[in-house]
Amino acid sequence: MSVPSEAWIVAAVRTPIGRYGGALAGVRPDDLAAHVIRELAARHPAVDWGTLDDVVLGCANQAGEDNRNIARMAALLGGLPEGVSGVTVNRLCGSGLEAVAVAA
Repeated sequence: MSVPSEAWIVAAVRTPIGRYGGALAGVRPDDLAAHVIRELAARHPAVDWGTLDDVVLGCANQAGEDNRNIARMAALLGGLPEGVSGVTVNRLCGSGLEAVAVAA
């Protein structure tokens, strides 16, 4: 099997942005990310999500209960098959960009 020489973003959905201590303060990050995964799956029903190699998620400032592999938890909560792995990248403000780089 050949490895592609380019990476493409074919669809994008993001979580809402809240203020520190604001309306989203009580929402777990894996629940927010699971919402994104479910929305992507709903927008693209023809995709065989079981063939997905990996969920790469940028998440900064993980602490307490949130200090786990949020990408893996979000994949499961988002309804992806158990065989789809996940990795969480924490580069603080650069987490999202680093996640794209890792996925590429």
